Amino acid sequence: MKSFVVSSSFMIKVVTVWYGVFMFGVLLPLSSEAQLDPSFYSKTCPNVHSIVREVINNVSKTDPRMLASLLRLHFHDCFVQGCDGSLLLNNTATIVSEQQARPNNNSIRGLNVVNQIKTAVENACPGIVSCADILALGAEISTVLAGGPDWKVELGRRDSLTANITLAQNLPGPSLTLDQLKKRFSDQGLNTTDLVALSGAHTFGRARCVLFVGRLYNFSNTGNPDPTLNATYLQTLRSVCPNGGPGANVADLDLTTPDTFDKNYYSNLQVQKGLLQSDQELFSTSGADTISIVNKFSADQNAFFEAFKASMIKMGQIGVLTGSKGEIRKQCNFINSQSAELGLYNVASKESSEEDGGMVSSI
Repeated sequence: MKSFVVSSSFMIKVVTVWYGVFMFGVLLPLSSEAQLDPSFYSKTCPNVHSIVREVINNVSKTDPRMLASLLRLHFHDCFVQGCDGSLLLNNTATIVSEQQARPNNNSIRGLNVVNQIKTAVENACPGIVSCADILALGAEISTVLAGGPDWKVELGRRDSLTANITLAQNLPGPSLTLDQLKKRFSDQGLNTTDLVALSGAHTFGRARCVLFVGRLYNFSNTGNPDPTLNATYLQTLRSVCPNGGPGANVADLDLTTPDTFDKNYYSNLQVQKGLLQSDQELFSTSGADTISIVNKFSADQNAFFEAFKASMIKMGQIGVLTGSKGEIRKQCNFINSQSAELGLYNVASKESSEEDGGMVSSI
């Protein structure tokens, strides 16, 4: 009888401990393997989308180019060690900023706007929303404000504690061949349809002459212009970018509707009016499987929008940090330990003077 009592007591204790462990596990934060969720901030910061939208909308009234710039920041962040806000980090004693990599230096814009958004979000929901999620929300909202599609942005990313300037040097560039572009996208888990759809971000924004001037005068060291460039368009571009002139001059990525998110980017490719070599490669590479996709998107804007939405969601999942990984930065340009050490809060980043407005970067 005595042994039965002991055994029963022991079992009760075991069950009690197991139940306590189970309930404790339920109350723990989601693990680093947790999935992103569009409703991640529904209770902790329910107005985050409207807060971000208000800041971007106000800025875009005086600088419509900023919509393309903010979309591009999300691209350049996700393609370097994942969508973790690493692009936003400034130089410190322990961090070499990705902003000074060749594809980003004097090219990316919108860093100060991200800080404005962060300030507004922190005022409403301190310590809740990551800078990486602000970039993702900013990309979607900018697309919508320019006339493009909306999608449910998956949220729950945390911010990295590191940056990687070496990886940033390998962002897709404006002079890459189609095979090279496919390789850069494949390295991120993105396929050919993703490549063509995401390149459609060049339906708005600007590019500096330095990114494409070789096509106008000395393509591939031939001493001649790129043969895939429309002759009339060539003369237009030469007037903007004279041979030996300032490389900082800018041209519209989409010569037809430069500030509107639409399918005209693909229609331009069909008549050899893609601004960057990497753009025209999608249509002018003989026998390429991208040609039929360009034709499809040019003929059907809804098909482009649906593909773009799917590819943006897919890209937004690259290398995310969740749960106990990373942190929620108080200030987007510095990790929290450095912000505290330096006494910084919402310090403006250095702004670049120009941008190319889409996926492909300057090199």
